[in-house]
Amino acid sequence: MTDKVWEIEPSGPLRGDVTVRGAKNAVSKHMVAAMLGSEPSTIRNAPDVGEVGITAAMLEHLGMAVERTGDEITIVPGPVADPNVPKAFTGLNRIPILMLGPLLHLAGEAFVPLVGGDPIGRRPVDFHVEALRAFGAEVTIAEDGIHARAERLVGTRIELPYPSVGATETVLLAAVLARGKTVIRNAATEPEIIELALFLQRMGAGISFSPDRRIVVEGVDRLGGAVTRLAGDRIEAFSYLVAGLVTGGEVRVHGCPQDRLVTPITTLARMGARFEITDDWIMASAPDGLRPAAVQTDTHPGFATDWQTPLMVLFTQADGMSVLHETVYENRLAYVPALKSMGAEIEVYDTCLGGPACRYHDTGALHSAVVRGVTKLRGGDVTMPDIRAGFSAVLAAAVAEGPSTLRGVQHIERGYHRPVEQFRALGLSLRAP
Repeated sequence: MTDKVWEIEPSGPLRGDVTVRGAKNAVSKHMVAAMLGSEPSTIRNAPDVGEVGITAAMLEHLGMAVERTGDEITIVPGPVADPNVPKAFTGLNRIPILMLGPLLHLAGEAFVPLVGGDPIGRRPVDFHVEALRAFGAEVTIAEDGIHARAERLVGTRIELPYPSVGATETVLLAAVLARGKTVIRNAATEPEIIELALFLQRMGAGISFSPDRRIVVEGVDRLGGAVTRLAGDRIEAFSYLVAGLVTGGEVRVHGCPQDRLVTPITTLARMGARFEITDDWIMASAPDGLRPAAVQTDTHPGFATDWQTPLMVLFTQADGMSVLHETVYENRLAYVPALKSMGAEIEVYDTCLGGPACRYHDTGALHSAVVRGVTKLRGGDVTMPDIRAGFSAVLAAAVAEGPSTLRGVQHIERGYHRPVEQFRALGLSLRAP
């Protein structure tokens, strides 16, 4: 795919209103879950992102009908025409592996190509594979993808080695129609996981949450359809709040509930941000400037890894030394050289800074950063490797001196709802040839 390019001219503080739709990390998973129903399901408040188109194309190949009208997506399940997700989808996103469980229920066999998504670190498929084997599936990993077969999945007890979002989703999607009870220990509890579980419950699944990251699923014989409205994307909401702060402006974000932003609101407040919060919107400003902070990413309810990329740019505009310790993905800081080329003063380390030793301690992974601010950033010509890093580059370009050319912005469009329109509405001079 040819890199898409944006040309950005700094145009002063970003101000105005942004409305966020449902999360990229939720909509595609709901689309996969809808495969399991015996009747159509509708997902409302869906974002207009590339991820939706990729997932819809996979579902249509498998034999499902996908109807998109405005912000609504309706999935009409049908008999599986071909339980093999085409290799053309290799590396495009993480969704194919989540289709293994549903395809085993619907067709007794499946093939999915190797997973992709953003190059932010290893997201091993072994958690998914071992979980499906625990349900009784035969799973083999080949060079081009994963083959699986099963006459009937049977409930089981699974303890995840790490509370992986993707692996928890795989287990949920396999467990709801498996025979008997499934207990997931050390499950992820991100809002998008809860949202998926609630959607499956609306379809007729037997799901209950227990303390200590435990989810219990009582398998049922049949699921129906469901209608749901996705809650606003917490990653996108935070990103736009930071867009206002980093440029000395203020952005009012509509559509994302406060309870999804509890941790980052407090983090930004400690840095000197002032908030106005209502039931309908959240607004942040920093009229007296920003203080540095030490932040460690973690699984929910900690500070999400997807929040740290805009935060890193904000650190460059805070007065002092800030520290970021990434504990979720070992290669998440791969975007730092691009920011440094724009004048950011950031050093990365393989030690655990700003928090206790994490699982990347002594691995050699560069997963901590020290950022010096306030730094005058300068315009640059940069290529961004993934969705969240792409957004950070836009923020850096918005506060820089001089114009910037950003390449690889198709990544941003894969995960953010109509970002060109949103940024222009906030006053950013953005040209998208």
